[in-house]
Amino acid sequence: MTTHSSSSLADDGATALRSRVADLFPQLQSDLEALVRIPGVAFSGFDQRHVATSADAVAALLRGAGLPEVQILRAPRPDGTDGAPAVVARRPAPAGAPTVLLYAHHDVQPPGDPATWDTAPFEPVLKGERLHGRGAADDKAGLVAHLGALRALGDDLACGVTVFVEGEEEDGSPSFRNFLERYRDLLAADVIVVADSTNWKIGVPALTTSLRGLVDGYVELRVLDHAVHSGMFGGPVLDAYTLLARLIATFHDGSGNVAVEGLVSAPEPVVDYAEADFRADTGMLPGTELTGTGSIAGRLWCKPSLAVLGIDATPAEAASNTITPAVRAKLSLRLAPGQDPGAAADAIGKHVAANAPFGAQVTWTVKEKGKPFLAPADSAAMRAAREAFAAAWGTDPVDIGVGGSIPFIADLLEVFPAAAILVTGVEDPDSRAHGANESVHLGELRKAVLAEALLLRNIARGL
Repeated sequence: MTTHSSSSLADDGATALRSRVADLFPQLQSDLEALVRIPGVAFSGFDQRHVATSADAVAALLRGAGLPEVQILRAPRPDGTDGAPAVVARRPAPAGAPTVLLYAHHDVQPPGDPATWDTAPFEPVLKGERLHGRGAADDKAGLVAHLGALRALGDDLACGVTVFVEGEEEDGSPSFRNFLERYRDLLAADVIVVADSTNWKIGVPALTTSLRGLVDGYVELRVLDHAVHSGMFGGPVLDAYTLLARLIATFHDGSGNVAVEGLVSAPEPVVDYAEADFRADTGMLPGTELTGTGSIAGRLWCKPSLAVLGIDATPAEAASNTITPAVRAKLSLRLAPGQDPGAAADAIGKHVAANAPFGAQVTWTVKEKGKPFLAPADSAAMRAAREAFAAAWGTDPVDIGVGGSIPFIADLLEVFPAAAILVTGVEDPDSRAHGANESVHLGELRKAVLAEALLLRNIARGL
């Protein structure tokens, strides 16, 4: 995390825009609440009519914001099926002016167990300054930041703008690369703003300059070709659950560092994440110890992490007296900047093969791969963004890494190599994106709207 000083231009024009955003914000909040009510989950097994309804709602909002070209588009996934509907809205650039692509996504994570929520997941509820509901932060608030900035600027928008609102980001963006290539000319831009990250904390904005990459997939372990009686045959053969537990135990060393050969780490960041803040932000239970070595920020941003996300298992109350012959687990490996995803996937495959307990048959199937991201710390676009954020928040933004992944950024860089990419967001450590009781802080969202309006103004001026 690195701080940067704002210049004397930071307040230029900000007062009038701040007043305009304040006037517009009640309607923006109402629009966000309406979007939260749409359960647009792009995962298979969920009603895809809701995703289509969500796309229609987004298109209507962007038409209302004065963008003359609004389309709902799809591209094929790798398996040949149609991807989820995305919305692309444009206002072409005046002669000689740059074009900015504003990205967000309108699909959301599944709600999970409703019993873990304090309120209904798809019913927006205001508690103090936080609006609760699935997608309130991730990423319908990002969409509202774009929408609010366009409304605030109105006819004063002096650059070209293309708004691209994806419909399947939470499902791994399977049609994203095909979408970029199919609609390359429609999406081409000088600057790309990805509003799908987080700020440092309430009152302190951030620009995300690094993201970890991702490899996830399934490890399957087999020891028998069918289940057998646990009393008649138990002893000479261990059940698949126990063998999987022994395999999983090899993934980390005694300190909790990932112990898979062939994975890399990036240099430690300059400023750390305070342990007390980390414990509060994650809800760590009293007495639990942190794992890994190095600074907390380094462990989150610059080192690999490996998690078991799920296991296909018989519920305990439904279990029979048999030795389970096979079991499957889903693994999620986050990659440090500088790590090649293909090499990381191969490293996991070699590790599970070499550590298969008692000769069990182990297979590793890769599901998703995404490259890490590392942005230049000083560029014209970064300077324009820092200036805008400093004016909106009244304090200088910080540069942060994020432990999560946005794999499609690598696709953006490859398809549009000349574009500058800025990763911004409206979340904060209390947003609980992907979890129960997700929320967005409305005061921070209001500042994010102002910051983006100022950023578009700065880019149009050539800063």
